[in-house]
Amino acid sequence: MSEHNCIFCKIVKGEIPSRKIHEDDDFYAFHDIHPAAPVHALVIPKRHIETLSACGDADAPLLGKMMVLTARLAEQLGCAYTGGETGFRTAINVGPNGGQEVYHLHAHILGGPRPWSRME
Repeated sequence: MSEHNCIFCKIVKGEIPSRKIHEDDDFYAFHDIHPAAPVHALVIPKRHIETLSACGDADAPLLGKMMVLTARLAEQLGCAYTGGETGFRTAINVGPNGGQEVYHLHAHILGGPRPWSRME
């Protein structure tokens, strides 16, 4: 899928509305429209990258920044790990067998009381 018909690229450009959580030069984060948990957000790079498998060594700084941002946003959303029964799940689905539905790299932040409704 090219960036021209990518739903996440259109969200970043403001062509499709979203409930934005965060935006900076490299990333955009927003609430999932079909949440699988009480907290369900997506963190996407603004640059169109189809899958994690498409990343190379040159993408390591971007991926590291994405993981740090994911943890920071989990804290902002109230589901960071602070001990006891707290915490969140981070998932990056890759390809059809990995459950990827939108071919633009994205990390899910899932949190809140368990059990969650789904996360296939």
